[in-house]
Amino acid sequence: MENNNDQSMNNFAAIKTTIANNEEQRLKELLAGQVMQELEKSYLIDLAKIGNNHAILKILEDIPVETQEQQ
Repeated sequence: MENNNDQSMNNFAAIKTTIANNEEQRLKELLAGQVMQELEKSYLIDLAKIGNNHAILKILEDIPVETQEQQ
């Protein structure tokens, strides 16, 4: 059985692949209800800038950032 850390890493890898493939709808599905740490969000935005897809950038910019209380 996978632990939460493995699941989180697999989800992050899937998000990166989805960004690289410019799959907007799949990205929305993967991010539904997600809260991210600022560093993760920043990394994904930088990755999306390479593809220059403004819709994907907007999706990523709208992700809520995890606060100290949520950690």
